[in-house]
Amino acid sequence: MRVIAGSAKRLPLKTIEGMDTRPTTDRIKETLFNMIAPGMYDCIFLDLFSGSGGIGIEALSRGAREAVFVENSPRAMAVIKENLKFTRLEQKAVTMTRDVMNALYQLEGEKVFDYIFMDPPYDRGLERKVLEYLADSALVYEDTVIIVEASKNTDFSYADGLGFSIIKEKVYKTNKHVFLEKAGKEEIC
Repeated sequence: MRVIAGSAKRLPLKTIEGMDTRPTTDRIKETLFNMIAPGMYDCIFLDLFSGSGGIGIEALSRGAREAVFVENSPRAMAVIKENLKFTRLEQKAVTMTRDVMNALYQLEGEKVFDYIFMDPPYDRGLERKVLEYLADSALVYEDTVIIVEASKNTDFSYADGLGFSIIKEKVYKTNKHVFLEKAGKEEIC
């Protein structure tokens, strides 16, 4: 795994051993960032269920002003911090070693995010729980883009009822990225 573009381009990133995380492949990460690249510069990025931190680090490398990394595993967070130091991006990063829901509650009133990316363990309904929280959260404004990496079969038909519109969906072999905004927005990035 490596940083695809920007100030840390081509630098390798570490991941934790075992199956505790599923790092987003370089090809999928490149596709994702090609879709959102125009909005990266000077944005505030939230990386939930961060794993090795590859997505948030990519955002910082491509010009994000700040990225917040939320990861419950102390082992994974140690790898994120090591990757941030290696890429020399740690000054623009905030790390939170805690449950995602607790982190969201703690961030409330402190930050407003331009992009929120989440890659929760698949098929456990965690993305719905986060979206339910974000539906009434001050962490999200009308231009916030929420990106969910989920298994290919994950159903998002409930999103409309929460006040979100699915503005784009990119399906890969075994998973997909679903892009959401507050209902009423017309376009993506």
